[in-house]
Amino acid sequence: MIRKIIEIDREKCNGCGLCAKACKEAAIIIQDGKAVLLRDDYCDGLGNCLPACPMDAISFVEREAAAYNEAAVQAHIARQASGGCPGSRARVMPRSASAHGESVSSCLRQWPVQIKLVSPAAPYFRGVDLLIAADCTAYAYGDFHRDFIDGKVTLIGCPKLDEIDYADKLTEILSRNDVASVTVTRMEVPCCGGIERAAREAILRGGKDIPCRVVVIGTDGRILSST
Repeated sequence: MIRKIIEIDREKCNGCGLCAKACKEAAIIIQDGKAVLLRDDYCDGLGNCLPACPMDAISFVEREAAAYNEAAVQAHIARQASGGCPGSRARVMPRSASAHGESVSSCLRQWPVQIKLVSPAAPYFRGVDLLIAADCTAYAYGDFHRDFIDGKVTLIGCPKLDEIDYADKLTEILSRNDVASVTVTRMEVPCCGGIERAAREAILRGGKDIPCRVVVIGTDGRILSST
C-alpha cells in the first residue's frame, strides 16, 4: 500500500539516538553509527521522531510500505524488554505488607535488576522511585531490603567489575520514563564512586528535575552519610 512513512537521510544523521528514544514503537535503531528504520510495519507514520532530530535528517515520504502492525510492534517491544534471554524477561512482582511482618521476605518488585540487562522500555520504570545500588551495599547493610528496596524499582551494578559506563543506559531510562526520584547506594571505597557519578550524569543529561539522594555505606555496614 502507498502510505506516509519516515525517511532517514544517512548523510545528515549523526547517530545521536534521540530519534530512537522518541519513537514509542521502537521502530528506529542505531546501526553502524546511523539511525535506521527497523521495519516499515513498525512505523505508525505519526512522526514523534521528527522533532527529536537535531540534524533535520528525518522527513515524511509517501511510498509503498507495509501497513502499520500494532500487534507486531507490541511483540517487538516485549522482546526488547526481555533482553532476548528467558532469565532476563521483564517481570513485576507485587509485594504485600507482609514484608514488614515477623517473617523476612523479599521487597524486590521487578526482574531483572542488573543495569546491563534491563530494558529502558520495561513497563515497571514508569512513575517510580528508582534505587541505583552498588551491588556490595546489599551485603554490607543488614536491613537493605526494608530500608532501601521497599517501594522502589531496583537497579544494581559494580562499576569496577563491569568496566562499562552506566551513564548511557541510565540516561535512556530516565529520559524515556517519568521517574519520580533516584536513590543511590554506594560503598565507601573510591571505585564505588563510579555508580554515583553515572547516576548524577544521567540525571543531568536527561534534563529533568529529579531529586537524587546518595547514601554511602561503610564496609562495616554503617551508613556513613546520606545527602
